[in-house]
Amino acid sequence: MRIWGPLAAVCLGSFMLLIDVTIVLVALPSMSESLGSSLSQLQWVADGYALAVAAALLGAGMLADLHGRRRVYVVGLVVFALASVACALAPGMAWLIAARLVQGLGAAAMFATTLSLISTLYSGRRLGMAFGVWAAVASSAAALGPVLGGLLTEALDWRWIFYVNVPVTVLALAMTYRYIPRSPRVRDGARRLDLPGVVLFALTAGGFVYALTESHAHGWTSATTLLPLAGALVALVVFLAVQRRGTHPLLDLALFRRPAFTAAMITIAVGEGAVYGILPYTSMWLQSVQGLSPVGAGLVILPHAAAAALVAVVSGRWMPRPSPRVGATLGLTLAGLGVASEGFLGADSGWPVLVGGLALSGLGMGLVFQVAASLALGSVPPERAGMASGTYSTFEQLGYAFGVAAFGTLAVSTMTRSLDDEVTDPHGAAQSLSGGGADTLAGAVPAGQRASFEHTLHAVFATGHNTLALTAGAVALAGAGCVLWLTRPSTGRRPEVPGQPAPADAGEAATSAATG
Repeated sequence: MRIWGPLAAVCLGSFMLLIDVTIVLVALPSMSESLGSSLSQLQWVADGYALAVAAALLGAGMLADLHGRRRVYVVGLVVFALASVACALAPGMAWLIAARLVQGLGAAAMFATTLSLISTLYSGRRLGMAFGVWAAVASSAAALGPVLGGLLTEALDWRWIFYVNVPVTVLALAMTYRYIPRSPRVRDGARRLDLPGVVLFALTAGGFVYALTESHAHGWTSATTLLPLAGALVALVVFLAVQRRGTHPLLDLALFRRPAFTAAMITIAVGEGAVYGILPYTSMWLQSVQGLSPVGAGLVILPHAAAAALVAVVSGRWMPRPSPRVGATLGLTLAGLGVASEGFLGADSGWPVLVGGLALSGLGMGLVFQVAASLALGSVPPERAGMASGTYSTFEQLGYAFGVAAFGTLAVSTMTRSLDDEVTDPHGAAQSLSGGGADTLAGAVPAGQRASFEHTLHAVFATGHNTLALTAGAVALAGAGCVLWLTRPSTGRRPEVPGQPAPADAGEAATSAATG
């Protein structure tokens, strides 16, 4: 267990926190029925968790560097478990959303330390193997969430998707204390948590996602959308200024001078946003239009999980030093082609038409997880492992959060246009339909017109889903082109090798000295 024990402890926590990103997807209709909710509230149940993770990750990464990675990982496990119980006991949507935000804070402490723990516990070929196993767990968790969520929701109740985290946390804590050694603490008394940076980054991420989420309900010209959007832009500008001038910044902007590191951030953010950003709406289509049970909807997505896990393991074994140019570009290309092929639904289409695209996008994402994680940690010095891990995980969760919010807005606007000549309130009907309310809408029309109206709703939802899938595919392919260009060979520049610091220019060396 000297090799597998620490990896199992880290992967167990990673699996739990990542599965909670998608485990709620198939339970959203049950939550809505049990607690009553609007589309925006359902989005916040899925998006609030990812947003809290993203907003707190950089601060958690700095705390891990300052106070020890194992200590921060353990604190994260405990907070995550307590918040999971609060989610399960929620009497209403406001409570549930608040508890999901706290759960995300605990997950951030865990997420910010997992990759840095792996990078310090393993080296050489074992490091490639460890990243491969972690990537397989990460990709499986994201796609297996709907399956497990469906099983728990059908067999017990949606609240059990949160209760189940408690025994897993106890096991993870026991394995952590047993197999992971104490992490050294930074003794430099001058270094402190960049609290202004943490607050400004949270305001930036929260403002952008809030504006996107609320735009479909209030419109882009309303104060409800414009004020948080303007606040987010101001916070972003101030955040960048503070980070550039700070002696010990939350985010060392010099890291982005390393092409491999920047390529890793683009790869994971675009992959998460494109592939998993539309998954809540795919789940809604499977249940509200196809009439599948939560378990059935989860099983349709299973080929994605299997393909992603297989590729992550194989790539970890065969490519301990993956090329950003080949691995990231190929991963995003496969993911883009796969998700785009899901964009050809018709009113009478059945769920089997999605399986091929889901499997192909799974192949791409398995490679994306493996390549991006290896590059993010391998392209920075060891003393920046916590910051690199936090930044990688931040971009991953921000990609998902922005994807869910942006695609929700796009879904409502597309369905509104399709319903213009069909109902008196096309915008309200579009919000209800995209939130899984096809049966409610159909039940409100006279019995003699119901069959025809149901067919119309199926066609409208298919059109909306097609728009999301084709847009997501285009975004992923554009990301692949960006990474291909970014990692192009250039005269006089030595190729970066994961595991070795990239050559720094004089300015970067000075910045690294000041922050290190």
